Amino acid sequence: MFSGIVETTAKALKFEKAGNGLRLFFKQPKGFKVSAGESVSIDGICSTVEKKTKEGFGFYFMPETLKKTTLSKISSSHLFNLERPLKLNSLVSGHLVSGHIDTIAKVSSIKNEKESAVLIINIPQKFTKYIIYKGSITVNGVSLTIVSTGNSSFTVSLIPYTLTYTNLGQLKVGDLANVEVDQVAKYLEKLVPR
Repeated sequence: MFSGIVETTAKALKFEKAGNGLRLFFKQPKGFKVSAGESVSIDGICSTVEKKTKEGFGFYFMPETLKKTTLSKISSSHLFNLERPLKLNSLVSGHLVSGHIDTIAKVSSIKNEKESAVLIINIPQKFTKYIIYKGSITVNGVSLTIVSTGNSSFTVSLIPYTLTYTNLGQLKVGDLANVEVDQVAKYLEKLVPR
């Protein structure tokens, strides 16, 4: 479980195909300590540390993850958002995030407003029922508040901190992003009889 508050960003040192899967290896970011077997959110994807060395740590991603996320569609120079999992006594500054990506979405518009930016992101229509005005959503692992909704899109505003310290500041129109909708909405849908 994560909070959607990115701790650091990093590029993968190694980006290797492994059969039908993919392995990524990251240099150890300063102050970002992990152990083999722990979970890390990588662009919003809950990932298990497969290998830990003095130099850094690595992950393996199976074909199912590659199909459902942006991992198979990004370049080796991509900057990843990284977050370690919450502890039971952690402060939740964002919202509860599972790291289970619901869909890939496309950035359709970016409007810069002095120091901030407003993004419109297109999402498959079947997911719009989970998106509400002023609700929470996760884009590339970043907890955001929904500013407005459309038939097959949602709008978020990014503050200067988010633009500087996450990879959302590097997004361009047409770029793809991992999206996890608020899990409370999915649980309610399952519990309410039809």
